[in-house]
Amino acid sequence: VDDELPVRTALGRLLRLADYDVAIYASGEVFLAAIDARRPDCVVLDIHMPGLSGLDVQSRLKAAHAGVPVVFITASDDTELERQILEAGGAQLLRKPFSNEKLLGAIGAALGN
Repeated sequence: VDDELPVRTALGRLLRLADYDVAIYASGEVFLAAIDARRPDCVVLDIHMPGLSGLDVQSRLKAAHAGVPVVFITASDDTELERQILEAGGAQLLRKPFSNEKLLGAIGAALGN
């Protein structure tokens, strides 16, 4: 879930090449509206988006007892985000730009692989 089309495209391509079944969403609202029809095993979620932020989406997932691990991504260098992510129940925070290996490792860890 990322509001930037180039990021969504690149992440989708990478994850498909790694044999993941991928659905991409341009906003937290669209993702949450689709979650009942397609429950993910893991979510890669941008923190700063128009409308619902990544932390807002995580909060709603948690309130719905979705139990979906979330790997947060951000371009921000705000040092407070790490604490907020952990308190919100996020699996990991990756700062853009991150390597393909780092993302795949974070997703694998979130899935327990």
